[in-house]
Amino acid sequence: MEKFIPYDKLSKKKQREWNAKRRGTWGAMSPVTRKVESKKLYNRKKARKWSEDSSAVPFSFAFYGITAGAPAPAGR
Repeated sequence: MEKFIPYDKLSKKKQREWNAKRRGTWGAMSPVTRKVESKKLYNRKKARKWSEDSSAVPFSFAFYGITAGAPAPAGR
């Protein structure tokens, strides 16, 4: 039978071994704390994504039926 030695008096190597033996896995759960982002806050990434989207046509052009690069109607 091994003699009982208090944790504080164990060598660093033995303490690490003992800690590793006691340590378990989190399984499917992630220990990272998460928070829900407020929808009211301005999000730069979302704004940038919208401006870089090539299919996005500004409202004024879409409303008048004018495409970028096409000449404007003569009546206006």
